[in-house]
Amino acid sequence: MSTVSERREAPSLDEPPIDVELIGDSTETALVMQLGTSTREDVNTRTPILIGHLQQLLAEELGADKDETVRRLFHEAYRLLDLKTRPAPDATTFAAYMFMGEVASLTRRFLWVYTQRSRTGVA
Repeated sequence: MSTVSERREAPSLDEPPIDVELIGDSTETALVMQLGTSTREDVNTRTPILIGHLQQLLAEELGADKDETVRRLFHEAYRLLDLKTRPAPDATTFAAYMFMGEVASLTRRFLWVYTQRSRTGVA
């Protein structure tokens, strides 16, 4: 007789496992950054990392087909990641900073859902 944990599929060799601690630290770092002490270079360096974390979490099965709250998170993520809504390279530092904060916050919410569904730890 197999248990649920035995039937769970192993992570694909093509996809790295979700590093809950890394994503938690990365989002925390972004969320504590302050506009007055952060440069555009800081924001431009951190934002793609956060986007990568969010995209990694979007690839996970989080139950969006059964949970309206999770489904809304997915819609919000797709809207936020749409290239048309991202700040242009010539946008103000404020616009880039706000976008980075939105990505960090949304990634953090996805991380919480992931940890609850996968029981991998605390976000």
